[in-house]
Amino acid sequence: MQCRTACETAEERRADGEKARIALVKTADRKEGVYRCLELLDNTVAGQDVLIKPNFNTSDPAPGSTHNDTLRALIEGLRNQGAKKITVGERSGPPLTADVLKAKGIPELLEELDVDLINFDELPPEEWVHVNPPGSHWKNGFIVPRIVTEAPRIVATGCLKTHQFGGIFTLSLKLGVGLVPRRGYEYMRELHDSPHIRKMIAEINYAYHPCLIVMDGVDAFVSGGPSTGERRQANVIWAGHDRIAVDAVGVAILKDLGTTPEIENQPIFAQEQIQRAGELGLGVTSPDSIEIVTADKESEDYAAVLRGILAKG
Repeated sequence: MQCRTACETAEERRADGEKARIALVKTADRKEGVYRCLELLDNTVAGQDVLIKPNFNTSDPAPGSTHNDTLRALIEGLRNQGAKKITVGERSGPPLTADVLKAKGIPELLEELDVDLINFDELPPEEWVHVNPPGSHWKNGFIVPRIVTEAPRIVATGCLKTHQFGGIFTLSLKLGVGLVPRRGYEYMRELHDSPHIRKMIAEINYAYHPCLIVMDGVDAFVSGGPSTGERRQANVIWAGHDRIAVDAVGVAILKDLGTTPEIENQPIFAQEQIQRAGELGLGVTSPDSIEIVTADKESEDYAAVLRGILAKG
């Protein structure tokens, strides 16, 4: 398959008449799930430097944060696809990023794998870029690390969970919040005090364009979250190039598991995170534009269930 360029947007894909492909693997084995998802999708990283954005908001066990096995499998899988230099970048919070990384053993893991690590908390002022999306609900936009606006390829990886502090759910779009600084700025207060929090979450995603999103749904929070919550095993890994499609499938999985009324009683594409991201041209705007691809009967049977949920909007 022909590789996609980093600058090609989801909007350009739709203009070509393509559906957003979502690879889905039903498994409790994170390594197997990551590897098989990568096999089902276009290779977007061959010959390129890659920045990985994980979910290290806290050091709580998955799905409170990205499982180390998932991160390891993703790094190895990208290397197998021909990625060159790989870097992991993150900002945690409320805990200090350095403390979260230490508690999870990330520096040692990345040293073993010969991967660089960037603590966004430690970036100097000149390494931040101001962004103000069109029609923004932020008072005066926000800043993000320069590297996420300039990296040749960005790969995001998140967890499957609800969000009890206004986000409703935290999937791939919500990962963008970890790009906005917490220390020394009022951005997080502005976000959480706003009635437009979910739209503002989506707007952060205007600042960067991941070429691949890999989601770990082996374990899920179906209520509570993002750090702790009611845990349920979903035993699924899914991935895609389109953040909205990835999140739509994630919300469908939560609906299938049984989750909060805010998710159960709202059509997927009426969710504010998803709706606002669509308005900004960040991905698909209807379930008809999503194609779930699988490679085995168990995964295909589950994909059929999710297609039915997605078809309801």
